[in-house]
Amino acid sequence: MTIQDLKTRIARLVAQATTALKNVEEGEYTIAALRPEEWASLKAAGLSFIESTFGRNHSYYREFQEGMRDSYESNGKYALGVLGAIQEQISSGWLETTKGLVTAEVFADFLEMAEHFLEQKYKDAAAVMVGSVLEEHLRQVCLVVSIPTEDPSHKPRKADSLNADLEKAGRYSKLDQKQVTAWLDLRNKAAHGKYSDYTSEQVVLMLAGVRDFIARVRP
Repeated sequence: MTIQDLKTRIARLVAQATTALKNVEEGEYTIAALRPEEWASLKAAGLSFIESTFGRNHSYYREFQEGMRDSYESNGKYALGVLGAIQEQISSGWLETTKGLVTAEVFADFLEMAEHFLEQKYKDAAAVMVGSVLEEHLRQVCLVVSIPTEDPSHKPRKADSLNADLEKAGRYSKLDQKQVTAWLDLRNKAAHGKYSDYTSEQVVLMLAGVRDFIARVRP
């Protein structure tokens, strides 16, 4: 999913809400309401999009869910307002900035946890955790520069492929690409039980290197 994909999807949702409001009918107690099938479709599509983009805990999700509790015309207008606000945020680049900041905080927590694992002599768990943070960071950078993170069948692309595309796009150097490849290889060995193929010292260096890489190559 790229930023352009998000822009396309939110534009369709805004258009869907606008059409639903144009088709309002007189309902119970002569109160104008959305057609049942259009109300149900808009509610399901809107909640799905907001959840996948912002998560269920975001205020947009709660507001849209509450706003679409009923099918009255006023509910449709409220939903359109929420979708319009989301569209403005995505178009202005706010989504990229905010997701980057939130992700950075989450990554820092996971890397601190990996450091704790290393201190407790759990090098394998630390390697997997650091590698997972690195892979997700690559996906976040791809999102910003509009490099697809899924293949045509909507399956997540492999991290090595994303790494190669980011280097080709000039997001970082060939040297960085080779280093990322080495880190991903170490993570894969840890994930597949090849624990004797690397040392604790190498995981320590990986942790420090990934921290520096994330700080330099921001989404």
